Amino acid sequence: MSSNPVAETVASLLPRAKAELTELVAFRSVADFEQFPKSESEAAASWVVDALRAEGFVDVALLDTPDGTQSVYGYLPGPEGAKTVLLYAHYDIQPPLDETGWDTPPFELTERDGRWYGRGAADCKGGVIMHLLALRALKANGGVPVNVKVIVEGSEEQGTGGLERYAEQHPDLLTADTIVIGDAGNFRVGLPTVTTILRGMTLVRVSVDTLAGNLHSGQFGGAAPDALAALIRVLDSLRAEDGSTTVDGLDASATWNGLEYTEEQFRADAKVLEGVELTGSGSVADRLWARPAVTVMGIDCPPVVGATPSVQAAARALISLRVPPGVDATEATKLLTAHIEAHTPWGARVTVEQIGQGQPFRADPTSPAYRAMAEAMAVAYPGETMQYAGQGGSIPLCNTLAGLYPQAEILLIGLSEPEAQIHAVNESVSPEELERLSVAEALFLRNYAS
Repeated sequence: MSSNPVAETVASLLPRAKAELTELVAFRSVADFEQFPKSESEAAASWVVDALRAEGFVDVALLDTPDGTQSVYGYLPGPEGAKTVLLYAHYDIQPPLDETGWDTPPFELTERDGRWYGRGAADCKGGVIMHLLALRALKANGGVPVNVKVIVEGSEEQGTGGLERYAEQHPDLLTADTIVIGDAGNFRVGLPTVTTILRGMTLVRVSVDTLAGNLHSGQFGGAAPDALAALIRVLDSLRAEDGSTTVDGLDASATWNGLEYTEEQFRADAKVLEGVELTGSGSVADRLWARPAVTVMGIDCPPVVGATPSVQAAARALISLRVPPGVDATEATKLLTAHIEAHTPWGARVTVEQIGQGQPFRADPTSPAYRAMAEAMAVAYPGETMQYAGQGGSIPLCNTLAGLYPQAEILLIGLSEPEAQIHAVNESVSPEELERLSVAEALFLRNYAS
């Protein structure tokens, strides 16, 4: 990175950033309080409160959102008449999955092979640290030239909509000229990328019932309707022979016209086993960013170990459906529900319960804020030009903010590049990416102010 005072300051602050990320990662802040103590999320929120107050933020507050979680808000006033920028991140995390599958403990930040490992290190506790680093660098080099609002969400990973509902009920709170969402990622390490589209998401729980209770498979198997077999038929109906998502009435033919993603690079990033084919048709970018995608996230049925010779009376599955911009997530939920009901065999009783939902999002990359970010990225990543990409994931708050503040520009950056393996075991963050993106964000705020 070329020498400049902001970059030098960020580099000098990296040891402090690592220590702070270590503290944040230690909180088991999964916003599913049936699995993890609510006190862990509350402790993480309190950490963010203390960090904002230490940086001179005023009006710092814990927001009790309608889904029973807490978000953290703070305001840092800039020069009189300055523009206002809202910085977003979230402190809640995905469960660690099988902790024994991690090479190092998921809630202990561990340095290995030049990366920092831990659940939330990239998604998105690292985003909290990125915002702090950028602001500290500006304060040490002439001051922060804009008004800054920070909002750190407590339930983004659950998709339960707490912060969206709170923002709708308090529409003046998060108003800003530009919003920087620190929860995306570069296309690859070292390639500065702004995410311009997000697929939306609907999450449903499907329950299939066929019998009053389990039956002996030797005595009744062959005629007794098996709920697990019925559920498997339903799940199979959601994909075509090539693995493409097929929900009756849902368009799956759109194409992507931005940054392309080669199959070779995707296979390496996704760690696809040799000889296993990719699913779907069209380009990889089409499949990831422009088309719907269904995922079976879990199935309730007897585990193999300890299973008895029984015909199953009931079975459940959790299904995620990602939908691209141009598709309304509410309408997609209706189509998915109708498809499941239509494809349930043998007259089995089926119920579909919606668990979460987020609308897709498309940004305007021609705005002044994007030009300011492109200039900042060019300094933070010498020799590279800022790229535009999509992201298959959803950040439900984006569409809420776009609806509440249609005049605001929204940019998505972050630390979740492919090597970060967010949501998987051995999640990690690249400290070099944390450094460069913190420099980019600081320079963006300076460029944008002028």
